[in-house]
Amino acid sequence: MNDALERVILVDGDDRPLGTAPKLDAHVNGQLHRAFSVLVHDGAGNLLLQKRARGKYHSGGQWANACCGHPRPGEETAVAARRRLFEEMGVDCGLMPLQTLIYRADVGGGLVEHELVHLFTACWRGAVEPDPAEADAHSWQPLFAVRRTAVATPERFTPWFRLYLTLDLGELGMDDQDIGAVGRI
Repeated sequence: MNDALERVILVDGDDRPLGTAPKLDAHVNGQLHRAFSVLVHDGAGNLLLQKRARGKYHSGGQWANACCGHPRPGEETAVAARRRLFEEMGVDCGLMPLQTLIYRADVGGGLVEHELVHLFTACWRGAVEPDPAEADAHSWQPLFAVRRTAVATPERFTPWFRLYLTLDLGELGMDDQDIGAVGRI
């Protein structure tokens, strides 16, 4: 759907719907709206990253988690997250809710992400087929390496992904141990 036409669900701090707004307007005005993010791991400590397509209306060319988005009005958030994970990365698997959080971040270009995010996790060991309109590249990386790289070069990562990297992700079977070779991200 065209970013200019897509509508997001405006919410209060308790995730109660307040109405809808065009997605771009919500990001220009910094309005709190419902969103989701999916962290995909392989069960062996590696996290799936996507490099956002340069043509995205914000944060293009930065590394992020496997999938982010907004549920459509009337759409269940978990259903939307699974739909977008398949559309963006070609990954079709069950999701587990991890937590809900609120963040606000300037993403440049006069845009502000102010989102109540439902964070999901998924375990996937199959093929990944990114939509080139969404992602220029993808990479499986050990969590410890991603955290280290994000601290050293934060500008390479989206603000929301940097936030997620500060969370306790031990329940995903991922910790800060050196569990594999570090690839280039």
